Order: sequence, then structure tokens, then C-alpha cells
Amino acid sequence: MSTIAEVSDVATTGFSREGVAVISRAHRETGASREARMRAWELFESLPMPQRTDEEWRRTDLRGLKLDRLRPTAGVEAAGVSPLSGLEEAGVENAAAQIALGPNAGVIVQRDAATILATLDAEVAAQGVIFTDLATAYREHADLVERYFMTQAVLPSMGKFQALHAAFWQGGSFLYVPRGVKVEAPFRAFSLISEPGAAVFSHTLVVLEEGAQAFVADAYRSPSQDVQSFASAVVELIVGQDARLRYVQVQDWGRDVWNFMTERAILGQDATLNSLHVTLGAKFSKSSIAAHLRGKNTLAEMLGIYFADGDQFFDHHTWQLHESPFGTSDLEFKGALKGNARSVYSGLIKVDEGAQKTDAYQQNRNLILSRTARADSIPNLEIAANDVRCTHGATVSQVEEEHLFYLQTRGLPRSEAQNLIVEGFFRPIIDRVPVEEIQHFLETAIARKVGI
Repeated sequence: MSTIAEVSDVATTGFSREGVAVISRAHRETGASREARMRAWELFESLPMPQRTDEEWRRTDLRGLKLDRLRPTAGVEAAGVSPLSGLEEAGVENAAAQIALGPNAGVIVQRDAATILATLDAEVAAQGVIFTDLATAYREHADLVERYFMTQAVLPSMGKFQALHAAFWQGGSFLYVPRGVKVEAPFRAFSLISEPGAAVFSHTLVVLEEGAQAFVADAYRSPSQDVQSFASAVVELIVGQDARLRYVQVQDWGRDVWNFMTERAILGQDATLNSLHVTLGAKFSKSSIAAHLRGKNTLAEMLGIYFADGDQFFDHHTWQLHESPFGTSDLEFKGALKGNARSVYSGLIKVDEGAQKTDAYQQNRNLILSRTARADSIPNLEIAANDVRCTHGATVSQVEEEHLFYLQTRGLPRSEAQNLIVEGFFRPIIDRVPVEEIQHFLETAIARKVGI
């Protein structure tokens, strides 16, 4: 457990080798985990900052990001905050309402990297399931965590921000479901930022063994503040042979947050992944999402909803990576924009030479609600096999005044008419998520964004 002095040291050292060392000591790390952090920091220092000449960053402007003004941690469990008071101050009830607590298999709530609530259903635990914060998992299940943590799905060498995450990660959750165990109730994790100028590095690591089944929901939330904050999330999903995972992520950071998220899923033979990404908050959000279909007969369903307003900037890059035959991927990302908001979507379907009988679909559609909003959509195909079915589509369109007028003539105020059109635009994705509480959340969030 860390000391208050160590927390102060972290705040003053910022992003530096000394800061990495203090965080490592605060988590009582030794050996491999400590060395991995230091190697990641050295890698971060050696890698250049992304440039506009890099294809993935061509439409992304990082000049407003002030890393030197951020604190790599803003609070830990031993810094004098009791779990109960932390729970109340963090407004956990409001955050949880995003996807509703309801019945669950386990819940983890973290504020500024400190765990203030962690539960796991006793019957689920009795089946050998592990669900805890990542720091605890590293201490109590080191061999298991080190086997997967940033070694197979997301690597520090992938880029400068991934290396920074590997050096400074704090918080996050670890879920392990043993072979053949099926858990119907969801595992829920909430990451909250409460301190101005905080830099948080939440990490989700999910490992499903052969024949296992689980439902994981991540939610990120914070109030909007006057000082720039920073969030760097990494999500690693290891879905074993014949396993099935449903993963839902809701990003609703405050308007001061610069958000970077990297997600990689690895699917074994006959594995299934159903994912949904909801992007609503942050001033700047860049998400990199990929599914590696490494086994035969795999299925990856990748859904996304984003709604930007004001001066928000959302950038989504997706990869459907078919590495074995008979794989199916189905991606549908839809976005709405209003005000001066801007979005970028770039997706790649890549089929390796041996991945015959691949069936891949990619669709990105954007609805523009103001004259000053802008959406860029760039679909891509890279196919090295000759017996595949790969299709993609992209659209950017405005709400037709004629449609609004039609609804208004039937007694609907203009705002309600627009909300009805926007909800209808998103409805095909909402209906593909067979979880009533998530459907209700999406409907409410859309109405809020429209201005109802």
C-alpha cells in the first residue's frame, strides 16, 4: 500500500522515470512488473510523437495536448480517503446509471486510479472466476496476469501512447473465467476522474478459457472541469476456443478530457465476440479498436455509436484482421454530429493469404445535424485471399428539412422531431444489443445530446 508521501512525489515528478519508479513502489512491485514499466518508459522516450504525416494521425491535431501539465496520478487508496467517502464523493450512483447496476456478477469502481469498491458474487467465485482490480491481480495471480498483460494483444511497441500507458498504468480490472464456466450476469467496471489535471491509465484485461462465457461492461465518466485532464485506456480481450464474450464500453468523460483508447481482441477457434462502443464525452477522443480472428470459424460483431456536439473531436480507427479461414466479422459504426463537432472514421478489413472463406462487412454512417459539423469516413480493404466475401460502405448525410417538416405538421416540436429522426438513425444498432438496460441508456443519451 502506498504512502501519502509517495503520492505527493508522483504529483511533483510528473511524466518521468522518477514518476514511474514512485508508482511502481506505491504498488509494491518488484521483479518483472517493475522492469516492464521501466522498459516501457525507455521505449516512450525513444519513440517520436505522432505526426500529421502518419496515415493514422493525418486528420488528428495533437497540438492542444499538454502532457507536461498533467499529473500521472491524482489519488490512491492510501492517501487518506476512506472507501465510503470516496464512493459518495465520486457520484458512483450517477455513473452506474449509465448502464444500470441491476443484477451483476461483480462490480469494480475506481476513482483517479484508486479502487473504492470491489465485489464478486460468491457463487461465481466458487467456480474459479477471478474478478478484481488489476493491481491486486498482479500481486495475487502474477503468473496468470504476466502471461497476458501487454504481451499478446496490445504491445508497448505499438506506439508512443501505448508505451506511455505501459509505463504509468494504474487502475483497471482483471477478469479470468476458467474453462467451461459460463456467467450470464455482467461484470461491471467504472472508472471515474474527480481531480482536475489528472492523468488516468485504466487497463481492462479479460481472459476466457475454452468454452467460457462472460459479459463485461466498462464505463468511463467525469464532470467537466476547467483544467485539461488525460485518460489512456487499454483493453485486452483474450477469447479462447469456443468461448463467447460480450463487451460493452461507454465513454462519457467530461469536456476537459483528452482520451486515448486502444483495444485488441484475440479470438481462438470457434470463438465469438460481440462488442459495442459508445462514445459521448471528452473534448478529444481517439480510439483504436481491432479484432484478430486467429482461429477457424470465429465471429466478431463490432458495433459503435458516437454522438459529438460543441467542439468535440472523435477519431475511430478499426481493424478486422482475418488470419484464419471461415471467419466472419460484422462491423457497424454510426455517428451523429452537431455544433462545430468533427469526427474521423477509418476502418480496415485485412484478409491474410490463408484466410479463405472469410465473410467480412464494414459499415460507417454519419448524420450531420448542423452546417458547421464535419465527418470524414475512410473505409479500406486489404485482401490476400481469393475466395472471400468482403463488403464495405460509408455515408455522410444531413437531416432533410422535409422530414422535419413532415413530423412537425403532425404536432411534434422541432426538437422532438429531430430526436425521433436521430433515434431512428441509431435504432438498427440499438436493436442489435439484446440487453434492455443498455438500449434504454442509449435512447436516453441520444435524447440528451439532441437537446430534449
